[in-house]
Amino acid sequence: MATERLVTNSALEAEEPLNWSLRPGHLGEYVGQRDLVTRLQIAIEASRNRREPMEHVLLFGPPGLGKTTLAHVIGAEMGTRVYVTSGPALSRGTDLVSALTKLEQGDILFIDEIHRLPIAVEEFLYPAMEDFRIDVPVDSGLHARTVQIALKPFSLIGATTRAGLVSAPMRSRFGLTDQLRFYSEQELLTILTRSARLLNLTNVSGEALLAIAARSRGTPRIANRLLRRVRDFAQVRAGGSISPKVVAEALQLEGVDGLGLDKLDRQYLKIIATTYEGGPVGLEAVAATMSEDAGTLEDMVEPFLLQLGFVARTKRGRELTKAGAEHIGVAYAPKPASMFGE
Repeated sequence: MATERLVTNSALEAEEPLNWSLRPGHLGEYVGQRDLVTRLQIAIEASRNRREPMEHVLLFGPPGLGKTTLAHVIGAEMGTRVYVTSGPALSRGTDLVSALTKLEQGDILFIDEIHRLPIAVEEFLYPAMEDFRIDVPVDSGLHARTVQIALKPFSLIGATTRAGLVSAPMRSRFGLTDQLRFYSEQELLTILTRSARLLNLTNVSGEALLAIAARSRGTPRIANRLLRRVRDFAQVRAGGSISPKVVAEALQLEGVDGLGLDKLDRQYLKIIATTYEGGPVGLEAVAATMSEDAGTLEDMVEPFLLQLGFVARTKRGRELTKAGAEHIGVAYAPKPASMFGE
């Protein structure tokens, strides 16, 4: 089971209504991802002019960057409904029959974690995506037969954090394929300014919001979550006033440092630095030492540490860099060139 963390990219179920309340409703409100938004604006306007559904869209990138939000924004811009499901929720092709047959002209079917679709479901989707029809089996064995059902033209939007795991036949059926990238601090500041307004936070300084943005790991979902934690702290301990000092105190209490690293991140770095003398060391060994799941470390911890340059991945394993050692306050011992796996 994955460790719950304040800076994780996975939204807690109880916070999901709050997340939705802060999300943009139209492309004009969407911050960041400028090139992607421009391409979508062109595709949406062209589709509306032709009175056709948009081409199928595949969005990929780390969690929390706005893939689900974009799907709903596209639906709002097209004036159509969005039906939501996920790869793990679909085990058979027939699981999609109900959703596909109730889609109206131009509606959107959004499939999150599309890389986790079983092969049988993918093959069921191919004729739906290409020819807007599905073949439904109504019998089995020697007397097996199928019934062909025509669908109204629709758009499929798929989202994934692991684009490399989407099969080539599935990927080839998307007309638009785009990657979402991490946000800059200024983009996060713009998002936080809007969120503070929606949360009716009037006593908050721009410097305080920038301090939150710097700890948000380039991810809007995390930025909004940190803002809500700071708001709660300020309400109870600081009379509702949010200053950089209040931000530092609130997030120190949560274990989040100035760069956005939390206790799990720092423990990961210290294990490599002390137990394994800076590495290289295999991920499984680090996970066993921490009593954590290797998949949790690979998906939730390593990406941001790699982005910061605190850890290096080599063929022989993970290795602490000089910047990583300095951040946790340990001595850095450079390895001989022969030790590197690259």
